[in-house]
Amino acid sequence: MNTNLAEIKLTLKSIGLSEKEASVYIAILELGRGTVTQISRKAGINRTTGYDILDSLTHQGLVRVSGKEPKQEFVAEPPESIARLLEKRIQEDQNHLLKSKEFIPKLKLIHKVETRPQIKFYEGIEGLKQVYEDTLTSTEPIVAYAAYEDMHATLGDYFPSYYSRRAKKGISIRGIVPGTPASFERAAHNTDEKRDIAIIPKKLFDITPDIEIYDNKVMIASWRDKLGIIIESAEIAHAMKKIFELAFAEAKKIESSEN
Repeated sequence: MNTNLAEIKLTLKSIGLSEKEASVYIAILELGRGTVTQISRKAGINRTTGYDILDSLTHQGLVRVSGKEPKQEFVAEPPESIARLLEKRIQEDQNHLLKSKEFIPKLKLIHKVETRPQIKFYEGIEGLKQVYEDTLTSTEPIVAYAAYEDMHATLGDYFPSYYSRRAKKGISIRGIVPGTPASFERAAHNTDEKRDIAIIPKKLFDITPDIEIYDNKVMIASWRDKLGIIIESAEIAHAMKKIFELAFAEAKKIESSEN
């Protein structure tokens, strides 16, 4: 096979024809028309296989049948039929894509979700931003333990926008925080930023990581290690929420007694 035919064959294969389909199609183009025997011989395949391949090419609209047995011949459709074939495939793929999108909700109903906790790690400054962006997907109020000094010292330029975006999404947050200047400064914006925090003496609650619980997730932001962690587990998140409620109630009592 010369260089041009070899290139044509590669192209035909790249658009979906099999090795033998490409060989038979090229053979018909070269012959103009021919019987199964003539075409098979030209393509270098046996006659039985030739029938199968010609039937496939006919169904794809690349070949048509002329006459009847025993004088039946096969004729190549104009090369433009290649474009029509691809356009048809594209349309079919688009239809399949549309149907799949409509069908996905039904598949989710029978999908057996993995029950083991999923743990994801995010490193560095960008990783820490990523875990906070995930909290913006929450469908419920967030509960948290936080230390604003460490948060703002590491991502000072990030948090003003984050607080604003969280509030605009209607995601409120309740938290327990140590009594530091940054905590009191943040409390001044509680209403606008949909926040309810219990501020307790630092000697009783001196923490550095931020822990946020929402939906079926527990997010941990370690400022010292520059590491973000998201644990996805309905069981763990549920337990952490219950523990928080007990801690928050006690924290509010401590806060009141200090004022």
